[in-house]
Amino acid sequence: MPSGTFIHYRTPGILIFGMVLAPCGWVLDLTATVAPNWRTINDIDGEPIGTFLQQGIWDICRATTTSRDIQCNQQDEAYFNEQIIEIAQAMMVASLILTLIGLAVAIPGVRCWRERPNWTVAGLGGLLIFLSGVLTLIPIAWYTHILTDIAAASTDIRVGYSIILGYIGGIMEVLGGFVMFIGICRCCGGRNRSENVVADTGKSTRNPSPPRRITIPSINRTRSTASSVPYSKDSFDEIEFPRANVNGNRSKASSSYGGQPYDADL
Repeated sequence: MPSGTFIHYRTPGILIFGMVLAPCGWVLDLTATVAPNWRTINDIDGEPIGTFLQQGIWDICRATTTSRDIQCNQQDEAYFNEQIIEIAQAMMVASLILTLIGLAVAIPGVRCWRERPNWTVAGLGGLLIFLSGVLTLIPIAWYTHILTDIAAASTDIRVGYSIILGYIGGIMEVLGGFVMFIGICRCCGGRNRSENVVADTGKSTRNPSPPRRITIPSINRTRSTASSVPYSKDSFDEIEFPRANVNGNRSKASSSYGGQPYDADL
């Protein structure tokens, strides 16, 4: 390799993909965990029309369609005694913690300050992120499956937005952790790891094309001997034009002039 050549290793795309999806999935999972809207119960018996309940795994809130006031910390022992609630609380918290651990492990393995990434460390972090996504999807899917079987004060039960966010966050973590983990296996000739070295010699590899030469044709102009003027150009050198009289006496100037008269003077 010639001197003065610098080697640049491209950051593997699978690591970038995983390191972007994992934090985004963690934020969505955190929102799904703390938000009290895993399901919404409408048309509650003994309550005014328009009153509905938003139930999560940590809290229950009461609201109405005619007001923006929301009353949380509602008590419902039958709901919180359900087995799925306790399991969802434990698995969602474990998923959040495991995602942070996976990111802490994967960051030193990703090539940010080294020539090549540590695929073993990065793959281990990706495995932890993958498991955290699985821990999120299990309670979310279980809760959705038995949505109407959980104790409720009404039969009008709808899925809350926390379920949607939990699904999206869990899938993002599963995909991000999986693509980081497959970096441990070298396949496709190392192309999955972006192991294509790019040499930069500091000089342009393209040969600059020489400037285009433009030939301008020369035009020789010959002086025409024919002229419609009764006198030639050289005759102006022999003519002595009269000068204006300073005293303003035009008659004396015309009488003192002794040159040859012209047609214009007649």
